[in-house]
Amino acid sequence: MPQLSARTATPSRKRPVNLTLSEDLVADLKGYTNNLSATAEVLLSAYLAEQQRAHVLRREQAALAIHAWNNLHDETGSFADGHSTL
Repeated sequence: MPQLSARTATPSRKRPVNLTLSEDLVADLKGYTNNLSATAEVLLSAYLAEQQRAHVLRREQAALAIHAWNNLHDETGSFADGHSTL
């Protein structure tokens, strides 16, 4: 059965990658999952989704700050407006 990508909900090809994990961690994980690859994929997909949400939030906050700064500049002008460059 093909795996569904959490991001696209369409079948996604698998490809092998090399990860380096401590032996103790792998031994402990075997007590909780019999499919470390699937578990890692679920956790990494959740991590990616959280990082993408955080990125969007930072962009939205930056856009709000820019908008507020531009409004302030429009209302009060620039500090440099009152000073000559000469």
